[in-house]
Amino acid sequence: MEFSFPSYQLSPLYHYLLPSPALFSNQLLPENHVNWTQTPEAHVYSADLPGVRREEIKVEVEDSRYLIIRTEAIDDSTKPAMDFKRKFRLPGSIDIDGISAKYEDGVLTVTVPRTFRRGGFYIDPADVPDRVEVLARAA
Repeated sequence: MEFSFPSYQLSPLYHYLLPSPALFSNQLLPENHVNWTQTPEAHVYSADLPGVRREEIKVEVEDSRYLIIRTEAIDDSTKPAMDFKRKFRLPGSIDIDGISAKYEDGVLTVTVPRTFRRGGFYIDPADVPDRVEVLARAA
């Protein structure tokens, strides 16, 4: 099956408003796209960083609130294969000390584990007095 799409002739005004094909690639995702998924155990961030060496990738946590993924030159004479920087706001219930990252086959995967806290509390029956006094009545 072959699809044919009609071609339209744009007025010269639109050529100034639309980006040039040389400047805008036909990729569906931008180069600095990061995929974020949730599992019951963790938040997982994955980024395609082809051609970047492991030493050029920096994964940082700022103020215990933000996850920063970026590329950085190893020394002043070299430049990373790709300029990349993304910053994400981390959710509140995570284990910052358990954050891990792996880089293989040009894909960086950062795993941010969740912490599970129970909303309730436990009262030990041994701590409850035998007799409870009512100090104030409910309105």
